[in-house]
Amino acid sequence: MTRAGGQYADIPIHEAIADGNLITAPDWPAHPRWLAEFLKVLGTRIEHAELAAVG
Repeated sequence: MTRAGGQYADIPIHEAIADGNLITAPDWPAHPRWLAEFLKVLGTRIEHAELAAVG
């Protein structure tokens, strides 16, 4: 990988890292973090409206 110009990043198993449009993670426990980074690169905005109290 370093011969191709990449750099090794030693990150925790539950974290993900983004470099431009490339998002990567070491293993499946990082899936939520990986997905959050992926959506950020896509420019996705996730919102929710607060629900009014019923009753």
